[in-house]
Amino acid sequence: MGKIRQGNKEQKKQPLLTPKEKRSAKQAEKRATDIVPLVSR
Repeated sequence: MGKIRQGNKEQKKQPLLTPKEKRSAKQAEKRATDIVPLVSR
């Protein structure tokens, strides 16, 4: 069951995030981590 679940997750993830979206998401995450320390100060 666990194996089937993982396969389903991967299939659902692929159409949701295209390589381009993945890249922009990573950049957004980087920016967010850069901004957070400044804001908390």
